[in-house]
Amino acid sequence: MAQVVVYADRTFLDGRREGISDAVHGAVMAALDYPAEKRFHRFVPLAPEDFVHPADRGPEYTIVEISMFEGRSDEAKRALIRGLFERLDTQVGIAPHSVEICITETPKVNWGIRGANAADLELGYRVDV
Repeated sequence: MAQVVVYADRTFLDGRREGISDAVHGAVMAALDYPAEKRFHRFVPLAPEDFVHPADRGPEYTIVEISMFEGRSDEAKRALIRGLFERLDTQVGIAPHSVEICITETPKVNWGIRGANAADLELGYRVDV
């Protein structure tokens, strides 16, 4: 499981949600061997007064938070971060300097999915990549 939350300036997000979602999901699928149909993204558009950040990040400053089951290797997580920077730059035009990424991992037992505890479900994909 990977839940993604993207924070950005409201005016910057307008017209870019689909491109950002495609870039993020492409990076997640490539790095984590993740199924294409498992896209869970939320966008949090912020007013300028609600999004304080250094001026040198620019108006395209974007934060990507990914919550996922623990079990991925350090190399898979490095590949995910690298892929996010590359895809957001080439597909959406957000320079790596203006992107921050945070991955949070928790045990499957901490997740409730489809009416059950995730530790008790057959996921249909590998977590140990």
